[in-house]
Amino acid sequence: MENSKNMITRLLASAGIAINGNDPWDITVNNDHFYPSVLKHGSMALGESYMAGWWDSPHPDQFITRILKSRLEDKIRASWQLKRDILISRIFNFQHPEQSFKNGRKHYDLGNDLFSHMLDPRMTYTCAFWDQAENLATAQENKLDLTCRKLHLQPGMRVLDIGCGWGSFAKFAAERYGVHVTGITISEEQAQLAAERCKGLSVDIKVMDYRSMQEKFDAIASLGMFEHVGYRNYPAYMKMARHCLKDDGLFLLHTIGGNRSHTMADPWLDKYIFPNANIPSIAQIGKSAEDFFVVEHWQNFSTDYDRTLMAWHQNFNNNWDHLSGAYDPVFKRMWDYYLMSCAGSFRARYSQLWQVVLSPHGVAGGYKIASRGTS
Repeated sequence: MENSKNMITRLLASAGIAINGNDPWDITVNNDHFYPSVLKHGSMALGESYMAGWWDSPHPDQFITRILKSRLEDKIRASWQLKRDILISRIFNFQHPEQSFKNGRKHYDLGNDLFSHMLDPRMTYTCAFWDQAENLATAQENKLDLTCRKLHLQPGMRVLDIGCGWGSFAKFAAERYGVHVTGITISEEQAQLAAERCKGLSVDIKVMDYRSMQEKFDAIASLGMFEHVGYRNYPAYMKMARHCLKDDGLFLLHTIGGNRSHTMADPWLDKYIFPNANIPSIAQIGKSAEDFFVVEHWQNFSTDYDRTLMAWHQNFNNNWDHLSGAYDPVFKRMWDYYLMSCAGSFRARYSQLWQVVLSPHGVAGGYKIASRGTS
């Protein structure tokens, strides 16, 4: 126990983190089992020990930022369990159609009440764009409008929304740009609420796996869904998008991205938040798209996701009194850690948020984002 305590203390000190210190990123250890557990199991134990109350910090987001910027994970040898899991992820497809429904429902069917109290009024569960925005609602409308302008939407167009969530983009695009949107999701709870929120608009919401879609569309948006596809299925996803997109259409891919290519997500996030998810790299996106699309535009909004996650965290805590009857204190610590650790990851530039615009054959004369009021 003492050796592991000394090792963890030295590792954290190399990142400028003190145990029982006074800085906002320092931690207080409440249970000494924290030390051997984290030394042996890395990020999994770090998250689980926070859930158990073995450690606290005034600002866990700042703690995680310092850990990632100092690359402490490279200083701790990966456990045999992690190496085994990586090997398994390369052999088996954990995002086949039947499993994809199970994966998605574990997170997105946690309860619409949870997400309605955490997100903006439109229930947009993807990164907001904060340029000239003072609040989450405006920042999310910025993102939705920019997405529509990047797709060159015009009245009457047919648009596919892959992973439509609670209908945020579908409702906005139908209301503001006069398009018909087909939204697909694998979550029954999302689909039901999305249909209610889009009632009276030219929007169809369907519960289906993306691999079943065969229709043709003028434009395709995929906002925050590619992270659930799995690296083995990236080419099939791009092939489906190309098959469903008209020759003169545009496809916008909005996804979290990683600086390195991996075949599985962080173990703690995989177990507790997003089962069998995978964060793509530039190389993985490029390789999967090269037989189907021309890359027209690539934009990074990673620091916007830091601010978005912290806004969600504030909403979650401000509304905890409304949620505490349905979720226990361990869930609260889990959800706090999820939101703040992800914010820290984007702040450290360990994680990225990309919007990529693709076309089947290249836009004649070159691609430009449509100006406000011209679509």
